[in-house]
Amino acid sequence: MLNKVKYDIIFIGTPDFSVPTLEALIADERFNIAAVITAPDAPIGRKQILTPPPVKVVAKKYDLQILQPTNIKSLPLAHWERGRGVRADVIIVIAYGQIIPPDILAMPKYGCLNLHASLLPKHRGASPIQSAIAAGDKTSGVTLMKMDSGLDTGPIIAQKKIKINNCHFLENGDPTDNRRDSRLRGNDNLDTGASLHDKLARLSAKTLLQYLPGYLAGKLQPKPQTENQATYAPKLTRQSGRIDWRKPAEEIERLVRAYYPWPGTWTKWNGKVLKIIEVDDKILKINNYQIGQTFLNNNELAIQCGQDSLLIKKLQIAGKQIVDSPKFILGYKKITRDILR
Repeated sequence: MLNKVKYDIIFIGTPDFSVPTLEALIADERFNIAAVITAPDAPIGRKQILTPPPVKVVAKKYDLQILQPTNIKSLPLAHWERGRGVRADVIIVIAYGQIIPPDILAMPKYGCLNLHASLLPKHRGASPIQSAIAAGDKTSGVTLMKMDSGLDTGPIIAQKKIKINNCHFLENGDPTDNRRDSRLRGNDNLDTGASLHDKLARLSAKTLLQYLPGYLAGKLQPKPQTENQATYAPKLTRQSGRIDWRKPAEEIERLVRAYYPWPGTWTKWNGKVLKIIEVDDKILKINNYQIGQTFLNNNELAIQCGQDSLLIKKLQIAGKQIVDSPKFILGYKKITRDILR
């Protein structure tokens, strides 16, 4: 247990992923949120409406002090340290999107702690959630670490692990991992970037509240990461989602789930961007067509990959509505004999 004295926290984060952790800290009487640092409001959507980040919305609801620097290096930290402004015993960082400079890392008594959405040192970087699904990992999790000047390289305080529903079925029904009942429950049971995001956001909040008190009490000592086991999850762009049909069908199926909803997966058809929204997890053992060629399989649209084939469930021509495969075929019959690139 912590002492009755509250610990002052500066919370740094921006997107939806950060919100459960901020709300958990606000609700916990052991902590006081001295300030919230988040990104500036940004134009969103087709109409480019200036919109506050999710963390700001929560902070405003609880009347917390909010700072929104374009560059966090511009904050007057010396002002804080002299006691005339914000002070903090510890800084909590989760999904902020900027590198925290050394003077901020050194400012609080207990340092800066980061919650990262992977089991470090695996998937350091900006896209750990998508990378875990795309790689076919069976587990993911959250790492609470003490930050240093490197990119997700700081010593680990604690980790919590969860299972990724990342199973594929071949045409004969044999699973490629041990989830033998997932086919009965359907494709919706498999994790996407969206579903794993939400699970890890909730897990981050639980992890911090479980281990932060012990760390502040000096009962948990951070341990160095194993550098030779590190992997990197790069920042994703729209171009990252372009499908290379030369890859195996199983790998592409994971990519479609991993990149939903961002950055999305897409291909080119007749000079148009064709978004692949959802594919079936049943991998067709069909290798009779040219790579990228579309064909009908039991009246459903299928695509020949570098190894095996995929059934397309939902797709969208850029600027049009998302439709299921049968409806798309009715409107664009020519696609059943074309090449996607």
